[in-house]
Amino acid sequence: MSLRASRKIKFVDADILVIGGGFGGCGAAYESRYWGRDLKIVVAEKAHIDRSGAVAHGLSAINCYMGMQWGENQPEDFVRYARGDLMGLVREDLIYDIARHVDSTVHKFEEWGLPIMKNPETGRYLREGKWQIMIHGESYKPIVAEAAKKSADVYNRIMVTHLLMDATRPNRVAGAVGFSVRDGTFYVFRAKAVINAAGGASHVFRPRSVGEGMGRTWYAPWSSASAYALLLEAGAKMIQLENRIVLARFKDGYGPVGAWFLLLKTFVTNAYGERFEASWMDEIRSMVGKYADVTPLPTCLRNHALLQEVKAGKGPILMHTQEALDTKEKEDIGWEDFLDMTIGQAVVWASQNIDPKETPSELITSEPYVMGSHATCSGAWASGPEDCAPADYQWGYNRMTTVEGLFGAGDTIGGSAHKFSSGSFTEGRIAGKAAVKYVRDHAGTPPQVDEQQVERLRHAIYQPMDTFELGRNEIVAGSVAPGYISPLHGLQRLEKIMDEYVGGVSMFYVTSEPLLNRGLELLHMLKEDLDYLGADSLHQLQRAWELHHRVLTAEAVTRHTLFRQETRWPGYYYRADHPKLVDPDWHVFTSSQYDPQANEWQMTKLPVHHIIS
Repeated sequence: MSLRASRKIKFVDADILVIGGGFGGCGAAYESRYWGRDLKIVVAEKAHIDRSGAVAHGLSAINCYMGMQWGENQPEDFVRYARGDLMGLVREDLIYDIARHVDSTVHKFEEWGLPIMKNPETGRYLREGKWQIMIHGESYKPIVAEAAKKSADVYNRIMVTHLLMDATRPNRVAGAVGFSVRDGTFYVFRAKAVINAAGGASHVFRPRSVGEGMGRTWYAPWSSASAYALLLEAGAKMIQLENRIVLARFKDGYGPVGAWFLLLKTFVTNAYGERFEASWMDEIRSMVGKYADVTPLPTCLRNHALLQEVKAGKGPILMHTQEALDTKEKEDIGWEDFLDMTIGQAVVWASQNIDPKETPSELITSEPYVMGSHATCSGAWASGPEDCAPADYQWGYNRMTTVEGLFGAGDTIGGSAHKFSSGSFTEGRIAGKAAVKYVRDHAGTPPQVDEQQVERLRHAIYQPMDTFELGRNEIVAGSVAPGYISPLHGLQRLEKIMDEYVGGVSMFYVTSEPLLNRGLELLHMLKEDLDYLGADSLHQLQRAWELHHRVLTAEAVTRHTLFRQETRWPGYYYRADHPKLVDPDWHVFTSSQYDPQANEWQMTKLPVHHIIS
């Protein structure tokens, strides 16, 4: 009997299925329960909800908080900020919707036990910057997860691989399938509405840290692009997947720099002690025009100045931490910034004999990541709020994708940048409320699951284990086998392709039409070879399906980058053949829609509307 046939099958029926137990998923579960007291809410989480998602290890700050009760900021201010940082291209309706609700989310976090630092002079939350507040956040995720666990039936350790579609209405979602990474049980989730709150993508591009250190990345290494691949396979319309993000971080440890810049007021120089950013402004202005005069300078343009210094031979780039740690209070904040969220950076400093009170530390730009919740906004094209979304941004329920009954939150939703942890939870709440309304409005027409579709997916999901069983006796040396490839070998091929052809660190983020077309050829060959993945355990089976999700997302990123014939975000990536920003032609969203049956892509432009003056 094959391994596939011997697996147990478990059916789970739900009114609302939430995929992913990160902050977006926790917010969706919490709010779905509030509005749907009589509904069955289910969360399927790949890891364990107490320590999953991008905030698994903790955070030192909440980066999206208005402070409206004190008159600090208004939602309109936040929209202007996000729009400026993304060089004009954001969904202002979605960002406004988050900004007007996010403060109530943060207040709930404090009620649930999150320690938020206070300014001793004002009694208000301690500001790191205009939008950020400082927290004691090592236990941030367990505190927030508790609310979700009380709101939903949580299935931990379930790798969701595919969405199920309605047998009678092809563009309507009907649930999802996956498997337990602990005992291999095949799970069939049948649901009336689905909220995809899975993670974005790390390890699509080759990381700077290689070999034994390849797990050391800035964005969570377990975020494997499920936010996008699940939707792409379902035929959802996606936007702005070329808008990958690159971060300036402490070298090797990927330690955060926000608190050091904004709260501790540190500064950066090149190796010769020169503050270099202003010296590149004329060149930046020639590339992006009016966007160079946005305050604060957009994140990608700050990256560009740093990269130009390095290419000019003036590196390493140094953050002068020794200039900031002049009091015990500042020293405590500086160390807690790492101990709350990036302990590895403290380890790097210790291993390199760096005392931040005495010695500056190197900064460098990271490899690219694909996500929708930071200073970037890749993701799904979603319907906006009824009261402020333009007509062509509003076709149904808030945060519903172009697939009926399929909602999103967090990294999943495109166009709504700078939501971070609190904004992702808030967007989950928005999606949860809308999903409840959808379920109630369609109570008489529940979706129908096709048993043949389920059986076909069950066969495909466990195929890598059968492939290994058949091919393992042909291993010729070490781990080399002629009959199958391992998930790790496939991942390394993917990272090399994306790094060298789609604008990774080895290319200083530069690509072009010939490079992108060659990258697509190599990705096509890699996709063919995914039929021969071998998995010797459930852990490797999980890695195999993470690779499937990453490869499909990588192809979407490549096609979006090829379609946008300009360099909109220098410092994130560069089209060498189209080196300047071209607003008359490209002040638009790029959009893709994948047809998995035909293996065809449709690329289009979608309008950018500005609703905030």
